[in-house]
Amino acid sequence: MFTDYQLKELAGVTTKSTALTVYLNTDPAIGSADTIKLRLRALLKDVELEQDVAAVLNYFETNHPFTGRGIAVFSCAGDGVFRTISLGVPVRDQVFTGNHFSIKPLADVFDIYGNYGVILVDRQGARAFYFHLGELVEQEGVLGTLVKHTKLGGASTIAGQRGGTAGQTHYEDEVVERNMKEIAAFSVKFFEDKHVRRILIGGTDDNIALFKAQLPKTWQSLILGTFPMSMTATHADVFAKAMQIGKEAEAARDLKMVQTVIAQAGKGNGAEIGLEKTFQAVSQNRVQTLVVTEGFQQAAHRCTGCGRLTLHTNPLCKDCGGKIVPVTDGVELAVNAVIRSGGDVEIVTTNPEFAKAGNIGALLRY
Repeated sequence: MFTDYQLKELAGVTTKSTALTVYLNTDPAIGSADTIKLRLRALLKDVELEQDVAAVLNYFETNHPFTGRGIAVFSCAGDGVFRTISLGVPVRDQVFTGNHFSIKPLADVFDIYGNYGVILVDRQGARAFYFHLGELVEQEGVLGTLVKHTKLGGASTIAGQRGGTAGQTHYEDEVVERNMKEIAAFSVKFFEDKHVRRILIGGTDDNIALFKAQLPKTWQSLILGTFPMSMTATHADVFAKAMQIGKEAEAARDLKMVQTVIAQAGKGNGAEIGLEKTFQAVSQNRVQTLVVTEGFQQAAHRCTGCGRLTLHTNPLCKDCGGKIVPVTDGVELAVNAVIRSGGDVEIVTTNPEFAKAGNIGALLRY
């Protein structure tokens, strides 16, 4: 399983030779293995890195089982590097070359599909699922005390009357409450162990409300949404519903994130907006969360000494005096730098207001 730590590690790789990065949609729904290979060859036909192109083509001819729905390939023959990452979700066909690997599309996949915890609850037990990058990684279950329903007569609410006692109803409530406490404790441990950062809850409205009441507030803040679903649902049904709810929640979160960055930058309160100011914050390692429109690219310049990013074409860096050289995509380098420094990257859908502000901004550490 490809992890956040490995993404950070990949972001830190600077190759001595020109590197090749390939993203390929391998979803069987859009074509056979032969069709996918034809698309790959068309994608690589203008790439002038013969050894790397040969290595990628050879991998798909001899090794790739075409079991996933997407794949990322990182190759640098000059440095002896070749790595593949299989994904459970489709990606857009893309190819990049440069002195670093392109991880922006992978960061986008992490942002949308990474580290989902889903739990189905009823009054007796729960099933917990951990989905990462479109795949079911692990699932566990917990079962509490059986909740016995006692059929009471018309006079059952009066203690001692024929048909039952008032205590029977209270006992049932106590069992349910005890079960929910156990389910919440089980869920918290499951979420902690898997480093879950987004939670979805399935069940009836009543059971979801009972469960949420027992869940610590720190975990309640990670809940993206809830949905009706039976405890006997297949993991495929759970995943499909979770991704539907997740995408809807992500769209709302994207909008809120964009509005927050624009508002705080406008007040000069812990945020920057636009390319040059954001590049400066990245270069100074002040970015906690980098916000970028999906697919946004921008040619820029970079200092070979301190790594400072800028749009300016000055021959020497104003910070260290190093040589300033052009780079194909400064946004890609900014993404890499923020991930290396332990910051977060939010890839958001196109927003007219954000596009007017420059398609890039940042929430700052200081």
